[in-house]
Amino acid sequence: MNSAPWLLVIDPQVIFADPGSDWASPMWGATEPNILSLIEAFGDRTIITRWIPPQDPTGSWRDYMAAWPFADVPPTDEKLDLLPPFVDAPGHRIDEPTFGKWGANLRAITGETPHLVVAGVSTDCCVLSTVIPAADAGAYLTVVSDACAGSSEDNHRAALHCMGLYPPQVTLQGTAEILKTMG
Repeated sequence: MNSAPWLLVIDPQVIFADPGSDWASPMWGATEPNILSLIEAFGDRTIITRWIPPQDPTGSWRDYMAAWPFADVPPTDEKLDLLPPFVDAPGHRIDEPTFGKWGANLRAITGETPHLVVAGVSTDCCVLSTVIPAADAGAYLTVVSDACAGSSEDNHRAALHCMGLYPPQVTLQGTAEILKTMG
């Protein structure tokens, strides 16, 4: 396995946490404290991503953005802001106009085959869309089941089940297990 793991926190943004948002996860409130504990433990080896809408959508992204016009805003819109506890968190920041965050920007920080400890929202969209391609590329992934928030409990469980089908590249653990291994 590559060097020390990186914590990848996917999209802790207003749009996914604000109960008034069409994309709010009902699980966010229970998940956020776990993510913050992980950030405290990982420090500068934390990467926080932010989903931004494609600015000139093509193909199916055109239809997707037309279906969700409330989210088709400039990257500077406040609904795309990181939530307050994440703004000043240590580590790196990446903005991506895609569900999946596995790409050149992430690899530039972590290298080609890192060990990523993955948390964030939504388990059944951006987390899943990041984990599977990263595993396919040879990364090691630990998905922190109680530090991910799904669009619903059922969708969260289903996504965890799917990602759990990829051992040894993908493993599932809880926050307490991760923190215990960090000493």
